[in-house]
Amino acid sequence: MIDGPYFVLTLLGVIGTGLVAGTFCGFSTFVMRGLASLPPAQGVAAMNAINVSAVTPAFMLVFVGSAVVCAVIAVVTFVLWPDEGTAELLVGSALYLFGSFGVTVIANVPRNDALLKLAPGTSEAARYWPTYVREWTAWNHVRTVASAAAAVAYILALT
Repeated sequence: MIDGPYFVLTLLGVIGTGLVAGTFCGFSTFVMRGLASLPPAQGVAAMNAINVSAVTPAFMLVFVGSAVVCAVIAVVTFVLWPDEGTAELLVGSALYLFGSFGVTVIANVPRNDALLKLAPGTSEAARYWPTYVREWTAWNHVRTVASAAAAVAYILALT
């Protein structure tokens, strides 16, 4: 069984990846549906406001902090190579770092940046909005599942 500081680090991994999974799940299950039901100008304006306000110290601490914790867990696991939980720890780290943090950087943020460049009431924004919702939400599903699976992997490493 994992113990000491390594236990605390893994527990932080569970909490962080779980919190991020819950945040992303909320967007996948009801926030994006609600925004998509709005007229495009209102949906674009609301999503742009959400994207700007999401970059707060509290959320970034959880989101980026979880990535740091996952990276540290991976490095410590490679160095210590514990008798138990090694696979689960490495899988959990990879799931979050690539499936959540990485997908955010390569898929969701570029779409957010493109949307932010559009004035909400323009025909260009109205044309882009359905594509944005569909693609952004699909990638958000990936982030949700990856974050939740990372939390589960870390929990399995602790058992």
